[in-house]
Amino acid sequence: MELLTTTPLPAHGCIETQVVGNVLLIGINRPAKRNGWTPEMFRQLGEAYTRLDDDPSLFVGVLHAFGDHFTAGLDMPAVQSHLERGEKLIPEGLVEPHDFGKPGYRRRTKPVVAAVKGICFTVGIELMLGADIVVAGEDCRFCQKEVQRGLMPGGGATLRMSERAGLGNAMLYLLTGDEFDTPTAYRLNFVQKVVPNAQVLDEALAIAQRIAAQAPLAVTATRLNAIKAVEEGPAAAVAEFAAVQRKIFASEDWAEGVRSFVEKRPAVFKGR
Repeated sequence: MELLTTTPLPAHGCIETQVVGNVLLIGINRPAKRNGWTPEMFRQLGEAYTRLDDDPSLFVGVLHAFGDHFTAGLDMPAVQSHLERGEKLIPEGLVEPHDFGKPGYRRRTKPVVAAVKGICFTVGIELMLGADIVVAGEDCRFCQKEVQRGLMPGGGATLRMSERAGLGNAMLYLLTGDEFDTPTAYRLNFVQKVVPNAQVLDEALAIAQRIAAQAPLAVTATRLNAIKAVEEGPAAAVAEFAAVQRKIFASEDWAEGVRSFVEKRPAVFKGR
């Protein structure tokens, strides 16, 4: 597909957004610096995720990158002083793209598919693990290298790598900062689908469009309940079944789902 990009591109990079039907493409755009993250990019990313959650016409997001690489990580000179002063790179009140319940931020309700290619270091791994589904190119290079720079990962890698791969497998890469490849990321459940590099965005968009064709309220409820089960345990997820289902049964989409079943046709959902 043809991607839209800012001309000229700001030196500090930017986050490009493009609407395709009910899908919001969220593009990391600083390819000259291997998409190294600046404070401006973090702010714009939070704004893009907030737009996804707040716009009723948008059902799914796709996080992708311009150029050959997803991201080489933080642009350390650009963010160093902010980190040392304890300043937040994403303004409070927005949806926090890492999605692990940081105080002062909103948690995302709608699904996001990540399209990863080339180099995917540090914050790149954390952002893709904060998404719901990850499509990766065949020859990605992954590395959670904070310990090599005197840092602890602060974007969710410590909890999500352990959750997906088991503690020992997570420690192998968290504590050494060693690189790993796409087959390893797939084996450790960090990545859900592997495709040729040229097909990464198209495949991620195709998955997002299949999700967007389903009932949006049901998709959101299913996503949030699955996350609750992982974070708070099965009992917490089961406890909200009845209340969530009552809201769904009162929706137009539920009525449309029943009609489409009776009439033997595809449903046309509106998210209400």
